[in-house]
Amino acid sequence: MTWAARFQLRQHFRQSLWAVPLLGAVAGAALAVVDLRVEDRVTMPASWSYSPSTASTVLTTVSGAMIGLLGLVVTVGVLVVQMATGTLSPRFMRLWYRDRLQKLVLASFTATFAFSFALLGTIEAGSVPHLGVTLAGFAVSVDLVLLLLYLDRFVHALRPVAVAAAVARSGRDVVAELDHAGIDPQAGDRSPREARGSKVQVRSRRSGAIQAMDTRGMVDLATRHDLTCVLTRSVGDFVNAGSVIMDVYGSPDQRVLRQLRGKIALGHERTIDQDPAYAVRIIVDIAIRALSPAVNDPTTATQMINHLGAVLTDVGARELGRHGTLRDVEGRLRLAFRTRTWDDYLHLGVSEIRQYGRDSPQVCRRLRAMLADLEETVLPAHRPAVRRELEVLDQAVRLSFPEGAEQAFALGRDRQGIGGASEAPPEARVADGDE
Repeated sequence: MTWAARFQLRQHFRQSLWAVPLLGAVAGAALAVVDLRVEDRVTMPASWSYSPSTASTVLTTVSGAMIGLLGLVVTVGVLVVQMATGTLSPRFMRLWYRDRLQKLVLASFTATFAFSFALLGTIEAGSVPHLGVTLAGFAVSVDLVLLLLYLDRFVHALRPVAVAAAVARSGRDVVAELDHAGIDPQAGDRSPREARGSKVQVRSRRSGAIQAMDTRGMVDLATRHDLTCVLTRSVGDFVNAGSVIMDVYGSPDQRVLRQLRGKIALGHERTIDQDPAYAVRIIVDIAIRALSPAVNDPTTATQMINHLGAVLTDVGARELGRHGTLRDVEGRLRLAFRTRTWDDYLHLGVSEIRQYGRDSPQVCRRLRAMLADLEETVLPAHRPAVRRELEVLDQAVRLSFPEGAEQAFALGRDRQGIGGASEAPPEARVADGDE
């Protein structure tokens, strides 16, 4: 199995809502078998001993209750999908499907159902699984607690600001992981000048978005066969069948080319696993949806800017280049690939919010405050791009607001949008000082 196939399999199980509950059902049935074997060895208190009719009633009720609770969770899940896709961003759902509490709740319900149902058929006039009935009652109590935690979790976790915080946290985690990838950022254009041998193109066999790459695996494979690989596409790009995804320099055979192709995972949509820009994309999507005339909720947009600034701060504190390189232990170039620059991240995070929120003073003021904070915290090499964005924001505000108090207000900085400890625009402060 290729690395890409293993990655897709992991993704499938992480996002599936049936795999863990199925394991729970198997575990419940297995626990019932174990219970029947130890029933004769365990002496239960008199208060925990049951008649055949009572035990049958209890287990039947538990089994039916679990089916009802499963239906409730499924209903809540359908409502969550409708709410998230209608008011947030459909792209967030990929993260919601991975939630461990949701899977734990479903697995607990199916395990309790399988356990109770398996014991139900063993009840006879002279044989009652007293321990099993007691365990079933205890499991129902645990299931109810988990259900309350589940409802509380998703009632609070589906607010836009909570979604933005979760997405930003995932994006920042990916940014931190890239620090340990050993990638050497290069400012110049991607160039195979260090490569030796003839060039062989590796083409994609199917269409899809590049979800992840096994860069270390490529380096190891290239080192063993004395190759240099130059990726023509980056994580997040959509490729068509037959498109060139990699140039290989050296003398690779077809088996090695298949192995290299198997280091790139394609899927229907992007994932956040190796793509911090996708976290920025989701947050921006929620912000511009809030700024649409049908919703007209600039406060939600300013909340998105809060967490957008957190992600961009982490990105801007790191050296970025137009391409990255990975070398073997002897220092020879083995892999080169395109990477996003600071300008790419900044344009992604700012341009659409500025465009759709240019008529809202709240958004303009909060966006200016975020850019001002970035100018102070990012690396010196990244600050000119931030200053350019501030200049573009100034131009947009002056076009949207007439001369006078409204324009001066929109040109201010406010970390709450409107209502915070605001700062006047630099030119206004200079004018006040002159007076």
